[in-house]
Amino acid sequence: MHINVRIASQTLELTQEGAETICYSVSTASKGVGQQEGSWQTPLGHHVIRAKIGDGLPLHAVFLGRRYTGEIYSSELQQQYPDRRDWILSRILWLSGLEPGHNRLGNVDTMRRYIYIHGSPDAAVMGEPGSRGCVRMHGKDMIDLFNRVLPGTTIDILPE
Repeated sequence: MHINVRIASQTLELTQEGAETICYSVSTASKGVGQQEGSWQTPLGHHVIRAKIGDGLPLHAVFLGRRYTGEIYSSELQQQYPDRRDWILSRILWLSGLEPGHNRLGNVDTMRRYIYIHGSPDAAVMGEPGSRGCVRMHGKDMIDLFNRVLPGTTIDILPE
């Protein structure tokens, strides 16, 4: 099993041995690609799913600091917290870089940058950059992907 995130097409492809490739529309960083901590950019390179968070929670479950708040996202909740710019909903796949000096260790460490593949509100636009560094997906797609992958699944985030 392997995932390719393609920045140019804003897609995520899941390839499973002996099965057809599944393609999802995503949204990567509005500030483009980059490795540096604090850049709000999506890191390129070879990664792995370090942790899966949110198994069994409802669609649109709200996370803060990787913890379920007990809330379910709604437009009313959005209005209550208008300054929260990048809602993390439904599920989280926490990524870790595999390339020392490029996306692992020091000020380029993907895991220390808290880079995830995560769910977002249904109103969030997919197919164009808009996140704060993570790879966003609509909630139902996120749950579908989450249920298909395991910790240790490799991911390449590619510019093309």
